[in-house]
Amino acid sequence: MRLDLLERTLEARSQKRRVCHLRFLDSHEEALVVDGAEVTGRALSPTLEEAVDAALRHDRSGTVDADEGRVFLEVMNPPLRLLVVGAVHIAQALVPMALRLGYAVTVVDPRRAFATEDRLPGVPIRHDWPDEALHDLLPDRRTAVVTLTHDPKLDDPALHEALGSEAFYIGALGSKRTHAGRLERLTALGHDAAALARIHGPAGLDIGAVSPAEIAVSVLAEMTAALRRRG
Repeated sequence: MRLDLLERTLEARSQKRRVCHLRFLDSHEEALVVDGAEVTGRALSPTLEEAVDAALRHDRSGTVDADEGRVFLEVMNPPLRLLVVGAVHIAQALVPMALRLGYAVTVVDPRRAFATEDRLPGVPIRHDWPDEALHDLLPDRRTAVVTLTHDPKLDDPALHEALGSEAFYIGALGSKRTHAGRLERLTALGHDAAALARIHGPAGLDIGAVSPAEIAVSVLAEMTAALRRRG
């Protein structure tokens, strides 16, 4: 990799940006795309831009055929993270499933009787207040935030902090009535309609889920759609 591209790659990765290094196999040129928008090295054709976008969204390196010829795309995305607020029954189902999908999971719950190693083995547990934990954890474009407690004292501060971040998915469990009240409170905190539209509430795809495991499946499916689909 060219020195200037290497330096930009290291800088972008330190900022937890998505990076794709392009090697043009016919001309031996190189280019770098950061977050699907910033291009360094040379201009890209629309077909190649689309291929880079797909590679970044799907975490998939490989060779593509574009107007420029054959191009090898090397994807260097930050790790996926899931921040779960509430060490409840659904979290006990959600956490191991998310781990299987490649997420680094952190559970946040100041209620020490719920948030224990016995109930949630093998994952970091934060006992500080949710907004303080999220402020410290800095959700980025590869981070999902899901609140599960149904308690405004815990969920609202977490959502308030998440809305100020670049988290690719923000989900909040609860009924439509609960969600309506939640939106009113967040509006009072200064969030506009565009920001509130980022919250998936009630969280999860509508698959008729009933059990904690089924609800976890619906939430992870909605997270996957938000991560992988364009826009």
